[in-house]
Amino acid sequence: MSAGLPQASVKSQIFESLLGFLPDWVQITVLALIVLAVVASWAVKIKRKIAHRRAVRNGQPVHVAARFGQGSGADYLGQYAPQQTQPAPQQGSGADYLGQYAPQQTQPAPQQGSGADHLGAYAPQQAQPARQPSGADFLGSYAPQQRQADGPSANSSA
Repeated sequence: MSAGLPQASVKSQIFESLLGFLPDWVQITVLALIVLAVVASWAVKIKRKIAHRRAVRNGQPVHVAARFGQGSGADYLGQYAPQQTQPAPQQGSGADYLGQYAPQQTQPAPQQGSGADHLGAYAPQQAQPARQPSGADFLGSYAPQQRQADGPSANSSA
């Protein structure tokens, strides 16, 4: 059974046994160097993250190696890297690369059109829109009587 003390890992036991043979001033120096290395790695990591954010904010190109923490051979080409003459279209489709084989545009296409916009002579004839019934059309016998402007008025006596 355990006595309530946490069990040390094998790595920490080896590390303590190696440091146990060294004098105190060497142990302190080694531990200080390890702490300094950890703090320095954190500082470099934070510095790279800040530089990456600034580059993205300013619209500068960001290396893939900086984003994923590892580089490839293409990241170190320097002056031998291929020159980019024009930026690649974003989210392009296959029709963007047809060139002279693209169909000729005779008229500008309507924006957000549907298939019915391209039927031409096969489109159904447009009927005149019917008058929309209003609420008064449904009143029936409860509807007020229409006034006659040209006929005799109700106030005249014979």
